[in-house]
Amino acid sequence: MSLCLPCTGVAMMKFKSPPVNSLSLEFLTEFSISLEKLENDRACRGVIITSAVPKIFSSGLDITEMCGKNVEHYAEFWRAVQELWLRLYGSNMVTVAAVNGSSPAGGCLVALSCDYRIMAENPKFSIGLNEAQLGIVAPFWFKDTFVNVVGHRVAERSLQLGSLHPAPEAHKLGLVDELVPEEKLMEKAAAVMAQWLALPDHARQLTKTMMRKAVLDRLVAHREEDIKNFITFVSKESIQKSLRMYMEMLKKRKS
Repeated sequence: MSLCLPCTGVAMMKFKSPPVNSLSLEFLTEFSISLEKLENDRACRGVIITSAVPKIFSSGLDITEMCGKNVEHYAEFWRAVQELWLRLYGSNMVTVAAVNGSSPAGGCLVALSCDYRIMAENPKFSIGLNEAQLGIVAPFWFKDTFVNVVGHRVAERSLQLGSLHPAPEAHKLGLVDELVPEEKLMEKAAAVMAQWLALPDHARQLTKTMMRKAVLDRLVAHREEDIKNFITFVSKESIQKSLRMYMEMLKKRKS
């Protein structure tokens, strides 16, 4: 992951974990630490999140972290997933996702957690919470974040079907706010950031907190229970089998 903070007060965070920017424990930890550093830097008012890997924003949670590991590892991994979401969704900074490639599952959650989403206008790029396709269930805070962006009915249908929405469809559903040609993505992200930063920080931050606090508080109140539920779920042999089958399918695609 590369991070730069020019004198404009807007940081640029680029995911750089080839081949697909999967959210491993190491990646999640580095992401959270980077966000914390930016939050503590008074000169930083906003961050644009994008990918340095062609055609992919983030493939989502690293399946290998959830397959064939012990209970302690599952707990550590899931706590790191929670921590990233709590930091990003609750950030005082303006957060803009410049989605320059496909973004399934956890990658979609990262984009959903930002204040504004701009996606490259490419029908080959898709975005969505497709956990159901893997035989797993998106946790309640993934669902809450999704509902807050697209509304209950669209979220319910999309989650049950594990849908991945091509960029034009994602825009139509409100999953992303704008589509722009890929070569103009960063220019547009900077323009949107400038628009949001033109407002007094305290008014924007208090409004954001008001809108998001209930969802954030719900996870904080049930954090340990959520970790236990994840461990119980992912440890089931049927789920481990589904994950192994999915990993085998990915290996065949690569070969």
